[in-house]
Amino acid sequence: MKKADALVLGAGIVGISTALHLQKRGRATILVDRRGPAEETSYGNAGLIQREGVYPYGFPHDFGALLRYGTNRTIDAHYHPSAIPRLVPFLWKYWRHSRPARHAAIARQYAKLIEHCITEHEALANEAGAQALLRRSGWMKVFRTERERDLRFAEAGRWEQEFGIRSSFLDRRALQEAEPHLAPVLAGALHFTDPVAVIDPHGLALAYLSLFERLGGHFVQGNAMAVVHDGDGWSLPTEEGRIAAAQAVVALGPWADVLTRALGYDLPLAVKRGYHMHYRPAGRAVLNHPMLDTERGYFLAPMARGIRLTTGAEFALRDAIRTTAQLGRAEPIARDLFPLAERLDTEPWMGARPCTPDMMPVIGRAPRHASLWFAFGHAHHGLTLGPVTGRMIAEMIAGETPFIDPFPYRAERF
Repeated sequence: MKKADALVLGAGIVGISTALHLQKRGRATILVDRRGPAEETSYGNAGLIQREGVYPYGFPHDFGALLRYGTNRTIDAHYHPSAIPRLVPFLWKYWRHSRPARHAAIARQYAKLIEHCITEHEALANEAGAQALLRRSGWMKVFRTERERDLRFAEAGRWEQEFGIRSSFLDRRALQEAEPHLAPVLAGALHFTDPVAVIDPHGLALAYLSLFERLGGHFVQGNAMAVVHDGDGWSLPTEEGRIAAAQAVVALGPWADVLTRALGYDLPLAVKRGYHMHYRPAGRAVLNHPMLDTERGYFLAPMARGIRLTTGAEFALRDAIRTTAQLGRAEPIARDLFPLAERLDTEPWMGARPCTPDMMPVIGRAPRHASLWFAFGHAHHGLTLGPVTGRMIAEMIAGETPFIDPFPYRAERF
């Protein structure tokens, strides 16, 4: 039996970052996943390290938005009617936590994680030699109406005062100068200048994994759901034989609830699914910044592979059949805004974002097992908060004082 100090279950960006931080602290660590590293949720995303993301994505309270979503014909939100009965308890709690006063209180706690996201990524990227994958371009919300533009400009002003979130306001002319290949149909843009764009999120995760392995860490394939509690530690069968460790970290993203339920926990977890497709830019067209078409609800990001179009949230059961309705709605609108040529992927990618109803991740020791740790539930900000979470968990396991107080993110809050 191969033995280690720690098992990290799940090799997405959160799990890789956790394993890397443990290995950096001299803890012999084995990282386990049923697939290759970062091949699930961490593979497809908008590629942003969102320093501005102090307000996690809430459930709308505006009646007009709710009515629009109810038609189930939008790009930014889609739902499977058959899933709603099972999702109602989660959605009700999500709605309650999204009420303005509660959402603001959550943002003040969440900001304590977000404020470190860039420095933690840059530290790992520098060690991993992956700086070329990071672009200090920020990202833009582009607007089709002056009303939406002015509302978001005012909101950004409040965020700067409260959280120090920096941004610049672009009118029609300034936006056209910054992005000359966009169709001249926009009223302006809000440019968040601090966030970092990642041109290959999968490549960044693999670079962190390579650093982990250079430091002596080991990645193996195995079914994390087969882990068992052996006395004071944990063991698991893998392709390389049985492995055992004194500590285990659950970093299974949208599959975390499967294992935690088997271990006796009842955490209110659900998923928001999302899709992406890559396109070749037509002719010599260039997209200089990642951008959200705010009123339409899709995202365009310049990636190493091409222009990535990502959709909003799909409320469905994790393993339900794929439905690419949102991508089908977004593509013609995106083509009218920016000159996209042919698709570069044989089929759309789909992933599931692991969510909690209060929009904050679960980070910390498991309540019933002294040697088990939780690191999941990051929703839209898994890439953003992977290294932050990894450092927090590693510091707690190593007996250090974590650089961020983990109390607000504990599992016991549910």
